[in-house]
Amino acid sequence: MLKKLLKYDLINIYKFLIIFYSLAIFFGILTRIFFSIENSFILNIIGQICSGAAISMMFSILINNFMRLWVRFKQNLYGDESYLTHTLPIEKKTLYLSKIITAIITLFTSVLVVALTLFIAYYSKDSIELIKGMLLPLANAYNNKVIIILFLLLFVLYLQFMNMLQCGLIGIILGHKKNNTKTLYSVLFGFGVYLVSQTIILIIIFLMALFNKDIMNLMYTNEMISLSSTKLIVYISIIIYTVILFIEYIIGIKLLNKGVNVD
Repeated sequence: MLKKLLKYDLINIYKFLIIFYSLAIFFGILTRIFFSIENSFILNIIGQICSGAAISMMFSILINNFMRLWVRFKQNLYGDESYLTHTLPIEKKTLYLSKIITAIITLFTSVLVVALTLFIAYYSKDSIELIKGMLLPLANAYNNKVIIILFLLLFVLYLQFMNMLQCGLIGIILGHKKNNTKTLYSVLFGFGVYLVSQTIILIIIFLMALFNKDIMNLMYTNEMISLSSTKLIVYISIIIYTVILFIEYIIGIKLLNKGVNVD
């Protein structure tokens, strides 16, 4: 049953996202074409317009990905579709798991499309050298290649996206336990859960700072943090986010199992 749920969830999300994916890549290609033509004022202006459109589409991809996942969750469990959903012989944890797997897949492909669009539109030897110059010190500190450092930073960002997504899902569950203004309560609860998760991360980093002078200096001074401390923060962030995501997953399932108030 999970496979069927996942199939319909993915179809529902991708039928919206594919439009933004296509537009992002299309404007990325146009940006590349017009910027490659030199000594033309008009074509440069058109290139700037296409570049702005490509950037807009990249932001739209991420925003719409989040919004469609939250809307799909609300429709399935609390909207008109919920009357059918709750008559199916499916456990609440299976329903929730389907939404999480859908989020993992769609957010991953969205990040890939954004990265592909950036590559198509702005790739050049100079831009690659600039990125290498920025990441090379970190790579040396980690004894790794630049590409691995870039992957780690993107992975932390991806975990942050998943955290935001699950905070929104928990907010929807809590908001729909209220009798009135459920959407408003969903937003407030979701934002509140997100603040709690970020506060936990800051507290853990602060506790780390008590035993690491460089991290403490980062909080109270403008001094540059050492590369070894940066390495520690990146790895700890990955671990913390992973634990928080697992806890949020358990909380979401437990809240659903307490009952659902259908609109």
